[in-house]
Amino acid sequence: MSSSASAPGIRLPGDPPGGARAMWVWGIGVAVYFVAVTYRTSLGVAGIDATERFGINASALSSFSILQLLVYAGMQIPVGLLVDRWGTKRILLLGVLLFTAGQFGFAFSGSYAMALASRALLGCGDAMTFIAVLRLGTRWFPARRGPVVAQIAALIGMAGNLVTTLVLARILDTFGWTPTFAGSAAGGLVILLFVVFFLKDHPEGHEPPAHQHGAQGGAGFIRRQITEAWREPGTRAGMWTHFVCQFPGMVFLLLWGLPFLVEAQGLDRGTAGELLTLVVVSNMVCGLVYGQVIARHHAARTPLVVGTVVATAAVWATTLAWPGRAPMALLIVLCVVLGACGPGSMIGFDFSRPANTPERQGTASGIVNMGGFTASMTTLFAIGVLLDATGDNYRIAFASVFVLQAVGLVQFARLRARAVRREQERTVASRVEAVHVPV
Repeated sequence: MSSSASAPGIRLPGDPPGGARAMWVWGIGVAVYFVAVTYRTSLGVAGIDATERFGINASALSSFSILQLLVYAGMQIPVGLLVDRWGTKRILLLGVLLFTAGQFGFAFSGSYAMALASRALLGCGDAMTFIAVLRLGTRWFPARRGPVVAQIAALIGMAGNLVTTLVLARILDTFGWTPTFAGSAAGGLVILLFVVFFLKDHPEGHEPPAHQHGAQGGAGFIRRQITEAWREPGTRAGMWTHFVCQFPGMVFLLLWGLPFLVEAQGLDRGTAGELLTLVVVSNMVCGLVYGQVIARHHAARTPLVVGTVVATAAVWATTLAWPGRAPMALLIVLCVVLGACGPGSMIGFDFSRPANTPERQGTASGIVNMGGFTASMTTLFAIGVLLDATGDNYRIAFASVFVLQAVGLVQFARLRARAVRREQERTVASRVEAVHVPV
């Protein structure tokens, strides 16, 4: 019995070697994701400017991010299937072309409709990046490195968010809308050249099985991939992990954090930008810690997920219940805790990865990745509608976070035990196989 799972210290037969060349090729893929995150989060520092440029209200403003995430979430399974079938290079090439075109279009948008179309195009390209990068990691690094490789990819992606909050926000204040977004779009053209000339799907001697691209394709291939991935409790537990952990931090960074800090908490835009930067820095630090802890202690996954959700809910509740404006110390704690949401969501891939064979990793990752972005999209919409309905009452609008956290935590608790049990069975089989096959 084969599996993509690997117990610590065990090298499975056929494991990729890793090494310097793997770091170089994988680094190109991660750079694509970095640029995509920069574009994805650029609206987070331009929300107030967008309302003025297009003359829109809170609901219309949230439509930008909702449409972008709707496209992103809706494409996760198709993209996962395409990655499994076509490989990473083709998908990343297409992704770079689409999100760069979307960023250029957003830069020159003179109407709300054109801006919406541009964000949808950007979301389409963005949707092709992270799953491809995860697949690239499984093709170039040993399976035991999976948790750390995935968390580092997410960490570097968050550095794109750091560029948004530290650099793009200041450029926007100085040079205005079109020069800022058009200038940032040039980064996509640069990374496109690296993908074309240097990226490879897998190391020599580690080609995927021939039958994967053979006569078993078409509708049968699609149906089989989705069915087999969904059948695994680890895939579904991973999806709900991603769902319940990611969205509070995503919603805050992607759109509503800056308006909340400026309009509800009375901070100036500079201070609010620094707090958004703190969320990103916390995300990067937590990503390193979570990756190392899970790589060494797989049983820590559940405590980390539950702890992240409970801490987020507790700090959110304290902030929203605080009479008047919250003190700066509490806002700092809020931003630090929100930074753990992204790394917490990445644990979802550590549930799905051991549950699925290498040839099914893209499809399974697509299912998992749908979770958090579906929750984010739902919350973005709910906050926008509630703000308009309540006259910009952020306490009521942001309370919608608790509803989705409760739903996600119940589903995670229901599936976790089954996922762990199946994973333990695979680990035993992997140990037996490793004993009988020379390394």
